[in-house]
Amino acid sequence: MIRINQIKVPLTHTQEDLLGKAAKTLHIAKEEILSWQIVKKSIDARKKPEIYVIYVLEVSVKREEYILKHAKGSQFQRAENKKYIFPAPGNLPLTKRPVVIGTGPAGLFCGYLLAKHGYRPILLERGRDVENRRKDVETFWETGILNPDSNVQFGEGGAGTFSDGKLNTLVKDKYGRNKEVLRIFVEAGAPEEILYEAKPHIGTDVLMRVVKNMREQILSWGGEVRFESRVTKLVIENKIQEEIPQNPPNLSSRIIKGIIINDREQIDADVVVLAIGHSARDTFEMLYEHMIPMEAKAFAVGLRVEHPRKMINQIQYGMEESRYLPAASYKITAQTSNGRGVYSFCMCPGGYVVNASSENKRLAINGMSYSGRNGDNSNSAIIVTVTPEDYGDNSPLSGIAFQRSLEEKAYAIGQGSVPVETYGVFQKAVTGKQEKPSEILKKYPSFVPTIKGRYRQAPVHEILPEALQKSFVEGMEQFGRILPGFDDSGAYVSGIESRTSSPVRISRDETGQSEIAGLYPCGEGAGYAGGITSAAMDGMLIAEKIASVYYAE
Repeated sequence: MIRINQIKVPLTHTQEDLLGKAAKTLHIAKEEILSWQIVKKSIDARKKPEIYVIYVLEVSVKREEYILKHAKGSQFQRAENKKYIFPAPGNLPLTKRPVVIGTGPAGLFCGYLLAKHGYRPILLERGRDVENRRKDVETFWETGILNPDSNVQFGEGGAGTFSDGKLNTLVKDKYGRNKEVLRIFVEAGAPEEILYEAKPHIGTDVLMRVVKNMREQILSWGGEVRFESRVTKLVIENKIQEEIPQNPPNLSSRIIKGIIINDREQIDADVVVLAIGHSARDTFEMLYEHMIPMEAKAFAVGLRVEHPRKMINQIQYGMEESRYLPAASYKITAQTSNGRGVYSFCMCPGGYVVNASSENKRLAINGMSYSGRNGDNSNSAIIVTVTPEDYGDNSPLSGIAFQRSLEEKAYAIGQGSVPVETYGVFQKAVTGKQEKPSEILKKYPSFVPTIKGRYRQAPVHEILPEALQKSFVEGMEQFGRILPGFDDSGAYVSGIESRTSSPVRISRDETGQSEIAGLYPCGEGAGYAGGITSAAMDGMLIAEKIASVYYAE
């Protein structure tokens, strides 16, 4: 097959137009193209409102060698598709079924691959299955009654289930894991377009179905998935080095022997995957009591900012609406005068701000989009970097304490509801500058917050520490120069966005294990990923490391 890069076609093109452009680029007749597939599709809006679509195609043609020989420039190359290969099994028997703690992307994909290759894993999830979890979340949004174990953070699919379902990642795909993640998602019911879109996403509504289908596939391969099963203790024993069957050897004298569920039931295991997610604070505390090596790490906190979806479309596309274009997205970064990074995170086109709390009397928010991305507003977290120097007391759990303090303040300020205020009020409170007239409220008079859960007008500017408040405003002013109108006084600001990533990293070595032999920290909660796809890829990596040592009995 021949890969053709940079095929540029008008926004209103048809498949026939695209095929004709590919043939013209190769200087052949359309009839000589035997088959073709899209590798990548992206929008080029640099000359808006004149917008193009850019494709990378792979085509099978007659006279392939001749055409490649005479093709000039970097636009053409021989297609080399690196297929994902799961490793051959190791030479040690795995007599007990491996246990995977957590069914977020890392745990789900780790369990999926282990089940596919005959290891019959047991997946444990503290929350409920996705159908019942959805009911619990909707009840919380309607009534404010929180289920601490079944919410936006906890339950089948992890925190990503109630998000935009973004699947882009900056992780290099050297081993084909990224493509395999997307392929498995499609196999489980995701749209085929995610295989080639430059910014693929699934959406909460579709992601729920995909997660359920993956669970059913794991069960069909002999795996087990248990809900409402919170791991409350690890069973660890001391062993002499010769008794630890690892290759290369894990140098610890401690080895995992099992786990305790809900303080009462023990499951014996020699392999335990710790894919707990970034919000399992009580689990981090339990690990700390077990003296599992971990450290506080840098992360970011901030606020959600909402604008009308049509406004963001106008800025990015030069038009408010087009049936040929998806809701517009953006990605913006800034460096403030005090050296902090400020950047957009988890941008949700046509989405909603959601109450994503998981602890009573502490309030955290996130963003979410359905697959259609057709909500009235678009929102993004605008977050500011923080490091252990900002909150540290030399404890690995100091970042969690910092998050909790912000969430307690947000809960109090909003009286249990999501606190919201206009950016003009926020900016004036922080800088003392006179609030300027709002162009958003003039042009979009029906613009109101779109929030899943109760919300109320409240002094959001009081949540962040002073240094972070000023960095947030400085970042917004820079973003207003990049995206005119972004820092409009009428934009809505809500908070607190505190769960951007894990504040903890659980140490692991080149074998994927903690200091405890047989314990494999994994995914975003353990500090090795950021987002659905990278967490899934890390789960795959850990499954590979387990399989390369053990064979399934």
